[in-house]
Amino acid sequence: MSDRVNLSDALPTHSPNGHHPKGVNQENQNKIRIRGARQHNLKNIDLELPRDRLIVFTGVSGSGKSSLAFDTIFAEGQRRYVESLSAYARQFLGQLDKPDVDAIEGLSPAISIDQKSTSHNPRSTVGTVTEIYDYLRLLFGRAGEPHCPICDRSIAPQTIDEICDRIMELPDGTRFQILAPVVRGKKGTHQKLLSSLVSEGFARVRVDGEVFQLSDSIELDKNYTHTIEIVIDRLIKKPGIQERLVDSLATCLRHASGIAVIDLLNDTSIPKQSEQTNTSYAENTPKSENVQDTSTNGENSYQQPSNELVFSENFACPEHGAVMDELSPRLFSFNSPYGACPKCHGLGNLRTFSPELLVPDPNSPVYAAIAPWSEKDNSYYLSLLYSVGQAYGFEIQAPWNKLTSEQQHIILYGSDKSIKIEDRNEYRRYAGVIPMLQRQYDETNSELVKQKLEPYLVDQLCEVCQGKRLKPEALSVRLGQYRVTDLTSVDIGQCRERVDNLKLSDRQTQIADLVLKEIRARLQFLLDVGLDYLTLDRPAMTLSGGEAQRIRLATQIGSGLTGVLYVLDEPSIGLHQRDNGRLLQTLTKLRDLGNTLIVVEHDEETIRAADHLVDIGPGAGVHGGRVIAQGDLETLLTAEESLTGAYLSGRQVIETPAQRRNGNGRSLVLKNAYRNNLRNIDVEIPLGKLVCVTGVSGSGKSTVVNELLYPALQHQLTRKVPFPKHLDTIKGLNSIDKAIVIDQSPIGRTPRSNSATYTGVFDAIRDVFAQTIEAKARGYKPGQFSFNVKGGRCEACGGQGVNVIEMNFLPDVYVQCEVCKGDRYNRETLQVKYKGKSISDVLNMTVEESLEFFKNIPKAATRLQTLLDVGLGYVRLGQPAPTLSGGEAQRVKLASELSRRATGKTLYLIDEPTTGLSFYDVHKLLDVLQRLVDKGNSILVIEHNLDVIRCADWVIDLGPEGGNKGGELIAVGTPEKVAENPRSYTGQYIKQVLQQHPAK
Repeated sequence: MSDRVNLSDALPTHSPNGHHPKGVNQENQNKIRIRGARQHNLKNIDLELPRDRLIVFTGVSGSGKSSLAFDTIFAEGQRRYVESLSAYARQFLGQLDKPDVDAIEGLSPAISIDQKSTSHNPRSTVGTVTEIYDYLRLLFGRAGEPHCPICDRSIAPQTIDEICDRIMELPDGTRFQILAPVVRGKKGTHQKLLSSLVSEGFARVRVDGEVFQLSDSIELDKNYTHTIEIVIDRLIKKPGIQERLVDSLATCLRHASGIAVIDLLNDTSIPKQSEQTNTSYAENTPKSENVQDTSTNGENSYQQPSNELVFSENFACPEHGAVMDELSPRLFSFNSPYGACPKCHGLGNLRTFSPELLVPDPNSPVYAAIAPWSEKDNSYYLSLLYSVGQAYGFEIQAPWNKLTSEQQHIILYGSDKSIKIEDRNEYRRYAGVIPMLQRQYDETNSELVKQKLEPYLVDQLCEVCQGKRLKPEALSVRLGQYRVTDLTSVDIGQCRERVDNLKLSDRQTQIADLVLKEIRARLQFLLDVGLDYLTLDRPAMTLSGGEAQRIRLATQIGSGLTGVLYVLDEPSIGLHQRDNGRLLQTLTKLRDLGNTLIVVEHDEETIRAADHLVDIGPGAGVHGGRVIAQGDLETLLTAEESLTGAYLSGRQVIETPAQRRNGNGRSLVLKNAYRNNLRNIDVEIPLGKLVCVTGVSGSGKSTVVNELLYPALQHQLTRKVPFPKHLDTIKGLNSIDKAIVIDQSPIGRTPRSNSATYTGVFDAIRDVFAQTIEAKARGYKPGQFSFNVKGGRCEACGGQGVNVIEMNFLPDVYVQCEVCKGDRYNRETLQVKYKGKSISDVLNMTVEESLEFFKNIPKAATRLQTLLDVGLGYVRLGQPAPTLSGGEAQRVKLASELSRRATGKTLYLIDEPTTGLSFYDVHKLLDVLQRLVDKGNSILVIEHNLDVIRCADWVIDLGPEGGNKGGELIAVGTPEKVAENPRSYTGQYIKQVLQQHPAK
């Protein structure tokens, strides 16, 4: 994970003895003073904030809350810290620009906990992010009990006599050398060790599998890991060598901490073990390639080199000879070659081509069925398939599903039989679609080729470790009654119970006491922030922004810091109302430790629980940037300009609909959904309604909508994706002709993309400019007014208006283009004007201004009106897409859909659209959603916001809990019906808000 944790270079508030430094006013030390904040849309704000309090910044979306909290207060704290470092260190640190503020006084060390994704690294898990897994590795590495990976019996030490007896079972004449591994996989030149070996009288060493004379000059690269083994003795197996063998083994075991490697020098194969032997086979060096893979019941695999015996006087299985080195924490690390599964290298799964994705439509003919081969210029593949068909008795015009399973398997995986290639008149082996694509994917250096093949790849569970990531030796170690994966594969609540119920010996208890205390504390922190449904082995990349933020919040509580300024961005996102109380307790606990919390938040419960409130507004964008109210809750409720206060006090109300829609009489029905934690449920989704899917975090909402329903719709509508597994059937698909996902992903990832280009309004605006008299006289077409293509744009900056100057250890500097002065276009294009405004002037207008400007141009006005309707009137038309928040990007997508002609058979899938929205913005969003449904469309929304749920026509509530305790269908019906269900947590809160806001 990439934690954004930075400390400011600020003086401590208090001296170590509790007294304030001489000349420092104690009252000044109890406040954070901001003077002249002008970052983004802030209008020269002066503000005083109390220290050691829970401070909540509220206001409508886009009013300037994040500009003040993150881009001003936190950014200044980070800048001060980074400036205290050397220039060399600064070049490796990401740094925020200096905020536009006159002064900030009383600033504490600052830590930002925002909603950026925890990590995109597949090796990062909840356990590694929270450091709980590091403690588990230490626990099992120091107090664990090894067992045989094959028979699961406890492994006991071996004696020299047992080792000697096993070696004497080798065939007579077998040449072997006894090696003592003194360095195993460690970086360095190891010159001191090599010199000491010479002084001890040793003549040879084996380094990374190659034998050297110690008298030679051995130079090792210090940046690479090396394995060094002393050649203790070279022997030939024959009667009478026992005495020498015992002496050599004793020397070997003494130098190698109880490990002896017997390297067979001739081609003699290792004989089968008798039931009484104590032999051990293990992989000796990372470079060993002659390893045979054997699996046991698909659970564990055992590595057996064919030319080496490894013995240990520490641990070995008396029946199977399984040997283990001394237990250490790295054995349980799936990010280390010493602990990771050798097949999947610690990932738990393998990226392979999926037959279902390669053949998305089994009804299509063979020549068109294989998706990557059905593109343009596929004559070679057609010829290949034709040749395979001739050899195995099928026509390529035949439907794929009419082929036998054997024929399908041959097409996909190839055959050993040589076939005649018709167009080349030659015979050769056919490799198969999947091996050919795999080789193409592995060997290509083209990112374009990889991007084309990526959609056909899936993560397949590793057949060796079964997704557990660790090698068999690690999986066979137990602490009490549990393996390490028994603790990481269950949810946090169960994990805490298992840790509490560990059955340990007195020695283990003594070793594990401190470690268990840390593990219990960190597990409790996760429980406190409502993440009890997660498992420690869950990949961090699958966490939502809110989950990632709460994990980092739990980690900060565990650090126990005091005197710190924490800046949080909507920690309640994705959290059910039931769990809000636990989150607030966590925040107050952090405050009570002696920290100051600044929380940007829209949640009513959090606002009411704050010690100090700052309302910024009154509107968004150019209409915001001022402090409307600050102080206690009463001050906010009585502030006339405050939209937040108006909704909290009841002056403004989101009306509950008097009647719920009946819908169009059709519905989608998912039969027997059992993916993830879903418990074989049937879900009916009525169409022509606004439907909410609700439930506590982790109850299965996203699984139903995003992982089952949407892929099923895509399969029906495009045939480009396979029908989802873990779902029997879905009925009613003929009632839908289009499925659109409206999420919070960016509308574009480059500065060239903006809301005007995304919604299509810029096309209309360019047409307007192209129709002017000046443009016609010059022969300009609409393309002349695009900043993305050559012609009318400024070539000095490529149409961006700025040039980026890299400053090495300082932040990149964006310098205004000297040629166009930031206008993006060349001089000739800017001379064309409409109503006295150039195309650059239009891009700098807000949506609100441009709507007035283009009110007589229907094509432009319609799209601009939809942007205004979704609450984006403050956004500039040319504002780059990467600068839009997730909520703003989602509303741009909504506006784009609103401007389309309704078919009445469109299903919109929306995941938590209220993220980042104030009460006022939620009100506007609801109006937009109701308009979409009124056009005859259907909306399915995953939501926790009670205002959206009570205004819905239909509610599908999952639960009752998250994780293993969820996945059931708890309640279905109108909000009023769900409110009467005693099992539904959502219903309990809906009942309260319906009583507060009854339908009129």
